[in-house]
Amino acid sequence: MKTVETLNEGLKREYRVTITAKDIDARVDEEVKSIAPTVRMPGFRPGKVPPNLIRKMHGAALSADALNKAIDQGVKDLMAKEKLRPALQPAVTLADGYETGKDAELTVALEVLPDIEAPSIDGLKLERLTVPADDKAVMAKIEEFAAQMKRFEEAPKTRKAATGDQVIIDFVGSVDGTPFDGGTGEDMAVEIGSGQLIPGFEDQLVGVKAGDEKVLKVTFPEDYPVDTLKGRDAEFAVTVKEVKVPAASKIDDEFAKSLGLESLDKLKELMKDQVEQELNGLTRTYMKRKLLDQLAAAHDFEVPPTMVEAEFNQIWQQLEHEASHEEDPEAAKAELEKDREEYRAIAVRRVRLGLLLSEIGQAHGVQVSSQEMQRLIMQAAQQYRPEDRQRFVEYVQQDALAAAQLRAPLYEDKVVDFLFDKAEITDRETTREELEAAIEADDDGHVHGPGCGHDHDEKPAKKAAAKKPAAKKETVKEEAKAEESPAKKAPVKKAEPKAEAKPAAAKKAPPAKAAAEKAEPAKKAPAKKAAAKK
Repeated sequence: MKTVETLNEGLKREYRVTITAKDIDARVDEEVKSIAPTVRMPGFRPGKVPPNLIRKMHGAALSADALNKAIDQGVKDLMAKEKLRPALQPAVTLADGYETGKDAELTVALEVLPDIEAPSIDGLKLERLTVPADDKAVMAKIEEFAAQMKRFEEAPKTRKAATGDQVIIDFVGSVDGTPFDGGTGEDMAVEIGSGQLIPGFEDQLVGVKAGDEKVLKVTFPEDYPVDTLKGRDAEFAVTVKEVKVPAASKIDDEFAKSLGLESLDKLKELMKDQVEQELNGLTRTYMKRKLLDQLAAAHDFEVPPTMVEAEFNQIWQQLEHEASHEEDPEAAKAELEKDREEYRAIAVRRVRLGLLLSEIGQAHGVQVSSQEMQRLIMQAAQQYRPEDRQRFVEYVQQDALAAAQLRAPLYEDKVVDFLFDKAEITDRETTREELEAAIEADDDGHVHGPGCGHDHDEKPAKKAAAKKPAAKKETVKEEAKAEESPAKKAPVKKAEPKAEAKPAAAKKAPPAKAAAEKAEPAKKAPAKKAAAKK
């Protein structure tokens, strides 16, 4: 194999690689030997077919397979010989006019990872803001939980339904006078004002009472998942069977027992654990952002353009998706365009920090164990249908890139924990409001880095004025939810209808976990602008 470097510019490299016909032919001979025992041909005993006849029968396929293997090996040899660390998969092109029996000329183009000086982890100073999980916080959590466990009780027959009430209905839905699949149901409970049904459905139930019959006129959303109903006008003939009103939830031992617990004290213990987990998550988010700001301020090096472009495209697609759900999508997208370069700078920061954390981890022996990796795979597999889980496990085990993508968040998380252990940390007790304000103030859209002129150790004391949330997502994906500002409910696609049940034609999709690359993923309601800074 012969190699000639044809481009060396910044992090871009390009090579012309020549694989000789002799090498390819030798690989064909190896392929012939490997399949000879299985070849069957009239007049010959199994395994005794002459090599020249095997070549004649399967020559084209054997040559193509040998060429592919020679190219794969040639690229690997090139990486080893030139000591290259590709940022992404190299682009390999076979020269036009290649014919069997001739040398193969390849062009191998790639971007390499930058040479990063061993990052210094000395002198890291962090403040840990802590919030005690006091009785007030625990009771607030229980009250929030009780509100979610809302009960309804029967109202007088003359009661006119109001927002917040529950209405029990039978219904028949139709489009152009023809009933449609999934548009019929009985005894469906609708909470008026809950936003569970398509726009306009619940509003028209205000003022109805038991025994009323009413025709509701609605329009299915343009993004409705059933093609035959998208954007269509429909009518629902509704019979009101009962109106119920919210029942007061008294938080006492009986309430705890209704949840299967021994007493209110036991419920408080469980809720205290949950509150502590939430507060610890906020504390870690604040510390991590300050840590990443210090690392970004102290390191500046060129990053591979293709990695930046891939990161930027991911950010931009999410932002465009969110903008499409605004009241005025076109205006939202136009506003977004004004900040394109800021988001590109965010992509550069994220890529640089990802490379930096990886370098620190490698330099200090941070590893993800095989047991941890196995747990990751099994957890990810649970997001798939039972019949697809084994296929997913095998896919990750066989595809190095898929395994690396699954491993990356945990690896970076472990590097961050390693740096926490090395940093000088001072503790300060604060309130939840102040901690959340500090996180929000730190997420003001500024892209911290060398030359930004900011003091990265300053402590935001007051809650920053509300600004357009930035799309600065943490590389450590597991922390995304904790690091995002509260997600605002967005108008989302409605669930697929189920025949003869609830008016699923009008029902909103229930919350569900996002399943990356899942064959039939459950989609999470898109947040307005998830602020996730790295």
